[in-house]
Amino acid sequence: MNPLLRFSFGASLGRVVLRPGEDPFALYEPLQTEAHRWYLAEGDGSAGFGWADLPLRSCDDVLEAAGWLRSFEAVVQVGIGGSALGNLMLHQALLGDTVNERGPLRFYLADNPDPAKVREIWDRVKDRRTALVGVSKSGSTAETTSQFLWFKEQMECRIDGPMGDRILLVTDPAEGVFRAYVNQTGCRSLPIPSDVGGRYSVLSPSGLLSAAALGVDVEALLCGAREMRSFLRGCSDRRINPALRLAALHRYHERQGRPMAVFFPYSSRLERFAEWYAQLWAESLGKGGQGTTPIRALGAIDQHSQVQLYVDGPDDKFATFLHVGGEEDLLLPQVVDEPLRGLSYLGGRGLGEMLSREARATAAALASRGRPLVWIDMERLDARSLGQLVYFYEVLTAMVGRMMDLNPFDQPGVEQGKRYTYGLMGRKGFEEHAVEAQEWFARIDGETLEGPLGEDAEVTE
Repeated sequence: MNPLLRFSFGASLGRVVLRPGEDPFALYEPLQTEAHRWYLAEGDGSAGFGWADLPLRSCDDVLEAAGWLRSFEAVVQVGIGGSALGNLMLHQALLGDTVNERGPLRFYLADNPDPAKVREIWDRVKDRRTALVGVSKSGSTAETTSQFLWFKEQMECRIDGPMGDRILLVTDPAEGVFRAYVNQTGCRSLPIPSDVGGRYSVLSPSGLLSAAALGVDVEALLCGAREMRSFLRGCSDRRINPALRLAALHRYHERQGRPMAVFFPYSSRLERFAEWYAQLWAESLGKGGQGTTPIRALGAIDQHSQVQLYVDGPDDKFATFLHVGGEEDLLLPQVVDEPLRGLSYLGGRGLGEMLSREARATAAALASRGRPLVWIDMERLDARSLGQLVYFYEVLTAMVGRMMDLNPFDQPGVEQGKRYTYGLMGRKGFEEHAVEAQEWFARIDGETLEGPLGEDAEVTE
């Protein structure tokens, strides 16, 4: 059987022309070897490596909880970042964007604490029998807990019986505010392993629960991840292990003055995968003045918005194209209208065929200008192949971090903003952070220009 993923590196160096036998990555070989050893040893016990064996864990508890959620008419899940992007990515990739228009269960994800969005979700579920799912490892993420409290109160005002019968919390197995609430109320819960960070948690109950409830084959998803895990762990040769090779390429291009990593899938169903990748990459690798900025692009849409820059702008990007096959095509009719004769070349061709050829054409255009890129072919998009792709990018991200000599599992730059938020919202113990945040914002607001006046202002030419 053909592999589900194929990696092509022929244009990965860009303008560089190699002499016979020349290997630009010889200097990276010790780093690649050490990164693979570190991955096999799962960080020698370092914190944050629990994601690496998630594909080996049973999902029976997830399937049972998903069955319980399907007894409701709607589910509101509160969570943000890694507790949201993975869910949306799995849903779109495997169920499509219209999943809420089919089937008996409606799913709504309250991630951004925007009052307009929260009201819109509430208007859609308030007359339905609704479950409330909270996803937060600590249970103290302000955006998540604030929305949890709001939805919980609204639902309590409209139901008979204990609210705990409608709540499920996905959180740390032993600690945190959400775990304390579970212990007190006896509501349902699922564990996020304590050594799994949010952005690496999509293959834990954090990502699997909502997917299973909506009909994703999560066992096939985990099967694909196990296959990729076995392959990457069993292949230490840097020349044929695609994660090792691509990790070295990302490090090489950063050193060559290409500080941006473009991810360019040619499938509308992988648009949210690019969003998930962007968080994984940015939060894991942007530290200590290092890192490359992830750029989300979508083919063919961004051929008409970004590709001009990629082809004709500065040579400061390293692109990954993801081409997806296996979709049933939609054939175009033969052109019979005289005014449309100029379009006759499209008659009998397929939309999918055109998208595929556009991907090749755009990659070729970049390569012809010496812009570096990697091409990934996905034979088809299903749960198994997506599991392989998800796990590959988790390993790749971790290995790049190791080769950069940083910790890919923490996020010190995020924590300061959290502390300022806690202080500004009046959380006890964060008063000094509130003062500091106010001082910094006073500086930001220190030079202000005002725009047009309101609608009653007189306008003169």
